[in-house]
Amino acid sequence: MIPRYTRPEIGAVWTPQAKMETWLEVELAATEAWAEEGVVPREAAEAARAQGAFTVEAVDEREKVTDHDVAAFVDVVAASVGEHGRWIHYGLTSSDVLDTALALQLRRAGEIVVAGAGAYRDALVERALEQRDTLCVGRTHGVHAEPTTFGLRLAGFAFEADRNLTRLEEAFAHLAFGKLSGAVGTYASIPPAVEARVMERLGLGREDVATQVVPRDRHATLLSAIAIAGSGLERFATEIRNLQKTELREVEEPFAAGQKGSSAMPHKRNPIRTERVTGLARVLRGYAQTGLENVALWHERDISHSGAERVILPDATILIDYMQDLATKVASGMTINAGRMRENLGLTYGALFSQRALTALVESGHSRDDAYRIVQENAQRAWDTRTDFRELLGAAAPDLDLDAVFDYDAYLTHLPEVFARVEALRD
Repeated sequence: MIPRYTRPEIGAVWTPQAKMETWLEVELAATEAWAEEGVVPREAAEAARAQGAFTVEAVDEREKVTDHDVAAFVDVVAASVGEHGRWIHYGLTSSDVLDTALALQLRRAGEIVVAGAGAYRDALVERALEQRDTLCVGRTHGVHAEPTTFGLRLAGFAFEADRNLTRLEEAFAHLAFGKLSGAVGTYASIPPAVEARVMERLGLGREDVATQVVPRDRHATLLSAIAIAGSGLERFATEIRNLQKTELREVEEPFAAGQKGSSAMPHKRNPIRTERVTGLARVLRGYAQTGLENVALWHERDISHSGAERVILPDATILIDYMQDLATKVASGMTINAGRMRENLGLTYGALFSQRALTALVESGHSRDDAYRIVQENAQRAWDTRTDFRELLGAAAPDLDLDAVFDYDAYLTHLPEVFARVEALRD
C-alpha cells in the first residue's frame, strides 16, 4: 500500500524485514521441535537460535540466483549458522513456512485492526448518547419522511460497527492456524509431532487437513469481513457527505486550522475524509472478490493465489486500519448543527406529520382510504404552496386535536428503550 494510506504501526507488520523475521521464527521453532524429537542434534538447534540471521539485501541478492524467495532465505540463514546450517528447513516445504508465518503476521495485523474497530464503535456510541435528543428529519429515498434524532441515527451506525468488530475478531481468529505437513499434507517428510510442537510454540492452531497450503477459505473469510467492515464505514461516510451538502449543512467533517478545501475557491470546506473512505471501500470489495477466487486451487496447490495475496492481504489490513482511523476522527470531531437540523424539519411546512394526521383521522371515524386522501391532498398542497399543513388540516378536519397531531415529542416516546441498548455497548 502506498505510504499515503499506511499508518506506521500496521505498516511495520508488512515490511520485508518483518516478513522474514516471521519466517525465521517458524524455521527456528521447527529446528527446535526436531531436536526435541531427537532427530536434529540439540547443539544444532541451539546454534540456529544463537546465530541464525539474515539481511533483506542478502536474501534479495541470493534470490537473483535461486528465483525463489524462501530458498534464497534458507540459503542465507543456513550460511549464517555455519556447519549446523544444514538443519535449517529440514523436512519442510516452502508453504509450511509461508502459511504459518502468514498466520503470525495476520495475528499481529489483527490486533491493530480489531483495536481500531473498537475505537470507531466507541466513538459512535459516545456521540449517539450525546445527541440522543437532537431532533432532525428522517429521510427515505432522499425525501423527508418523519422526525427522528441524530443520536438514533448514530446509534444505528454504532451497532453496525459493533457487528463489524465481532466479524473482524472472528475472522482473524479463524486465520490463527498453521501447517507443517509437507509438500502435499501427508506428513511424509515431517511427523505430526513436530507440527504440534511448533504450533504450540507459536500459539497457533493446527490445520486439521492441509494440502501443500492452508485452505484459502480462511483468508477469503477475512477479506470478506474486511470488505463488509469497509462498507459499513462507507455507509457512515456517505451519510456525513450528504449531510454536509450546502443545501443541508446539518453536519460537517472536522476542518483543521490551515486546511484548504480548494486550490481555487477559498470558501470551500469539502468532505474529503469521508469521500476518501468511500473510494477506498471499493478497493476492499475488489480484494474480497480476489480472495474468493483464490479458494479454488488446482489439486494440492498451485500458485495462482500467491501473487495476489502478496498485494491484497497487506493492503486490505492496512486500508481498513487507515479507514477506521479516518472514520473515528470524523465521528469524534464532526460539527453537528442542531439549529440547522431544526430549520430543515420545517422544509415541508409540517407535511412530515402526515402519518400522525392519518392515524388521527382513522381514530376519529374516517375510513383509511378517505383519511389518506384528505391528508395526502393537504400535505402535498402545504409542501407545494408553502402553506402550513396544520392550518390546512384544521380546515379540512376541524374536530381533530391538532396539538396532539403536531407533537414532536410523540416521535421520541420509545427512544429511551433504544438508548438503553446503546448504553449496553459501553459494557
